[in-house]
Amino acid sequence: MSDIERRRGSGLTRKQREERAYKLVLATGAAGAVAVVTAILAAIDLIGTNIPVLAAILAVIFFVMLRRTLR
Repeated sequence: MSDIERRRGSGLTRKQREERAYKLVLATGAAGAVAVVTAILAAIDLIGTNIPVLAAILAVIFFVMLRRTLR
């Protein structure tokens, strides 16, 4: 006999998950682009290394959130 209990879900509708995934794709891309550009600027000593590191960390966090949303 199959389990009749309700499945545990995120509580978000399909449309809400779709919108969240789209926003996370944009955020991941933007953070990744900022990380690359600022890393290049840091490599030629125009800015410090704090901004590229923080942008890379944010990009990874957004990517993990995106993977969990698409799971």
